[in-house]
Amino acid sequence: MGKGKRGLVTAAVTVVCAVTVLAVPGTAFAAPAPPPAPSPSPGVSVPADKDLEAVREKLDELYRAAAVATDAYNAADEKARLQSAQVAKLTRKIAKGQERLDELRARAGAAAAAQYRGGGLPPEAHLMLSDDPQDFLDGADRVRQGQHATNGLLGELTRTQQDLEQYARDADAQLKKLQAGRKAKAKAQQRIEKRIEAAEKLESQLEDEEKERLARLQQQAADRAQSAWLSSGILDEISGKATKQGKEAVAYATAQIGKPYQWGAEGPRTYDCSGLTSQAWLSAGQGIPRTSQAQWKQLERVDIRDMRPSDLIIYFDDASHVGMYVGDGVMVHAPRPGRNVTLAGAGSMPILGVVRPDPDTN
Repeated sequence: MGKGKRGLVTAAVTVVCAVTVLAVPGTAFAAPAPPPAPSPSPGVSVPADKDLEAVREKLDELYRAAAVATDAYNAADEKARLQSAQVAKLTRKIAKGQERLDELRARAGAAAAAQYRGGGLPPEAHLMLSDDPQDFLDGADRVRQGQHATNGLLGELTRTQQDLEQYARDADAQLKKLQAGRKAKAKAQQRIEKRIEAAEKLESQLEDEEKERLARLQQQAADRAQSAWLSSGILDEISGKATKQGKEAVAYATAQIGKPYQWGAEGPRTYDCSGLTSQAWLSAGQGIPRTSQAQWKQLERVDIRDMRPSDLIIYFDDASHVGMYVGDGVMVHAPRPGRNVTLAGAGSMPILGVVRPDPDTN
């Protein structure tokens, strides 16, 4: 910018264009209008609300992209934890199997040595050398029993060896999956950090007065969406009551109000959106999927008119955000970086659908 100070929103809109490449694919952003000519009189030019609206839309876009990447990170993290547990389980099986294999080999070696000491003579020779035929028959029976035992020992030895080889192959496959998952997790983390950094850079271009006006625009947009949702009369049709378990989940979620958003966090001091909902239900004794996208895919879906407190509202076409309905048209959620867990209108964002973690509870 030149020495004569202009409204910093113009600079912010310029940053908008610079960070468009970080946005959700397929979202276009119009080029900003040329900056106004310097005013001959001193003072700061007043930025148009349409410029701030462009900033608001770009911020929403960046934070939504960060939310999508956060879901990918959380999914990779959860998968890595499961794979690590499987690798540990296989490692224990391999150790026990090796101990059993060593024991069987020792027993097989002892049996071979005993047979060697016995001379390895055929039964006919033992009959000819025996003074008492009955002694021979008793001995022959013991030989047969020993042979059966030896055959069983060799069979178990073979099976144990095969099991060990299979455990080793399984462990190798799980390790490869774990390594791939860690790479996916690292890439998702990079995407999150880039988008949040771009959003913070965009906001840093604004002066305090412009930030206040931007906050008002953001609230107005949410209020308009909520008003439109309520004007449909939907609230008159929603009358479901929370179950005992659901009330516990709502109590947990609302008790976190005021705690900061942190991507990838599951509490107790910070949360992301699905970290809050999954922990709320876990506190009520019901485990649910970790991410908003998995919650949408795996939990039972209910019509919005049948919604009851403790149900989860999934937002946006990509299921990138989730909140918990608490009643009276309100939900609790962890919004985005820089915000705290809070109450908001259930219709303040585009609703994809509603899912229920406790469908079989009366």
